[in-house]
Amino acid sequence: MALQTAFLDELGEEEILALPYLFEFWAMEHQLPPSGDWRAWVILGGRGAGKTRAGAEWVRAQVEGARPRDPGPCQRLAIVGETLDQAREVMVFGESGILACSPPDRRPDWIASRRLLRWPNGAEAQIFSAHDPEALRGPQFDGAWVDELAKWPKAQDTWDMLQFGLRLGEDPRVCVTTTPRNVTVLKDLLKRDSTVVTHAATEANRANLARGFLEEVEARYAGTRLGRQELSGELLEDAEGALWRQAGLEALRVAQVPDLDRIVVAVDPPVSSHAGSDDCGIVVVGAVTRGPVPDWRAYVLEDASCSAASPTEWARKALSMMEKWGADRLVAEVNQGGDLVETVIRQLNPTVPFTKCHASRGKVARAEPVAALYEQGRVFHARDLGALEDQMCAMTAQGFSGKGSPDRVDALVWALTDLILTPAQNWRRPQLRAL
Repeated sequence: MALQTAFLDELGEEEILALPYLFEFWAMEHQLPPSGDWRAWVILGGRGAGKTRAGAEWVRAQVEGARPRDPGPCQRLAIVGETLDQAREVMVFGESGILACSPPDRRPDWIASRRLLRWPNGAEAQIFSAHDPEALRGPQFDGAWVDELAKWPKAQDTWDMLQFGLRLGEDPRVCVTTTPRNVTVLKDLLKRDSTVVTHAATEANRANLARGFLEEVEARYAGTRLGRQELSGELLEDAEGALWRQAGLEALRVAQVPDLDRIVVAVDPPVSSHAGSDDCGIVVVGAVTRGPVPDWRAYVLEDASCSAASPTEWARKALSMMEKWGADRLVAEVNQGGDLVETVIRQLNPTVPFTKCHASRGKVARAEPVAALYEQGRVFHARDLGALEDQMCAMTAQGFSGKGSPDRVDALVWALTDLILTPAQNWRRPQLRAL
């Protein structure tokens, strides 16, 4: 603080007035363009991480010269948003948009009839909508800023048309500011050698967010895939041909769980317990099965899987989950450990209700009927199941595309098999008595 005070004391009046517009002085690391030779700079960030401000400041740096009427590196830019309204209200007129970031003597004029910004030095930036990729056919540019690429309705077509238009100047570049989503156009862009990436979570910009905002959204979304995407700025991918999709799992998330008729703790034990071993899958699931015609709805309550745990450690963890949730049964796969699995559990609790599960089919064959329950809207998720959902979205008809073994998914499958698939298969409609 003393160093900052001393620095500010040395500034003259004009320098102090200019200080709010010296973005390099205030910017966070992820808001500054990387050095080197690149074609596209992608800023991946959570909501409110400062992406818009970074994009607006990059545009300023491209069009402004040393003095107000001196030319900058770029003279013809494209500004592309999801819609024209969003491009205008967020990228141009927004609180972190171009006009708000520009000092008075360098502020561009807005020419509404042409959807155009014009700077004192003659540089121009025209706004476009991702709903109308054909509008980019014809104009040419030496730079572009695109916002929320992952949300664009005609993303690939619009992006392609923009690339054909970036043909002016010596080094046309594009700045992309977006919250990540699992869309092809973004994934392909990130794989290119000419792309550089900076990343930040919403938390990074805490000082500039409304009081209580982070606490509220973290309380509601922390630990969910939606929270990891929208707050942490993570790109969460679904494998090609996945049995489960991110969007589908988010649609089945619930804030409250009804009274449950049964709760089980399912265990998929590892073969060994050293640092490189597979995890021990431990998943807690409850079900609603009451009524003359059972409803067959299940709720995944907790993923308590653990790593590098000895048999005694994972058995103790599973039993603690039974006590925590009031579960009425422990189910475990015994293909790998045989009778040892039950022996370890009964050493800790001799009377625990226990069901052995024998895998006679492959993982995919066992998982597909469970995936069908999700498609029918019969299985719902509580929060904080991110690691389990990552494995689910990596399960495909050809096998598991993630790292290691899908232990959490295996435990989930055993739980739902015990709670729904087996009882439903054995259920018979009650016969009506003749009067």
